[in-house]
Amino acid sequence: GLEGPAMIPKALVAASTKPMILSILVRGEDYGYQIIQRVKDISGGTLEWSDNMLYPVLHRLESDGLIVSRWKISDGGRLRKYYRLTDKGRRELEAERWQWLEVHNALARLWEPLPARD
Repeated sequence: GLEGPAMIPKALVAASTKPMILSILVRGEDYGYQIIQRVKDISGGTLEWSDNMLYPVLHRLESDGLIVSRWKISDGGRLRKYYRLTDKGRRELEAERWQWLEVHNALARLWEPLPARD
């Protein structure tokens, strides 16, 4: 059968949830299901988050004061909990962004160009 995209290890997925959620919410408020869909779309399906994974992270970010939530009627007429970034959340996103770019840049330098095999 057709092979799906390579699975990202759980530890790496877990480490990236916070910066991804903050990066999505910096563009405006959003609700859980839509956040899951955005992650799936932007990763080409390699990152498939579940409700069980997302909501504990949202609750932690909220208790840390990085996001706030409110109940609102969606365009489809459903009552949904919408999340948005706080000023503290924006500062945290900048810190996360810097850390991830540093890691990415270090790996990129190690990998490009890969040494020729003997």
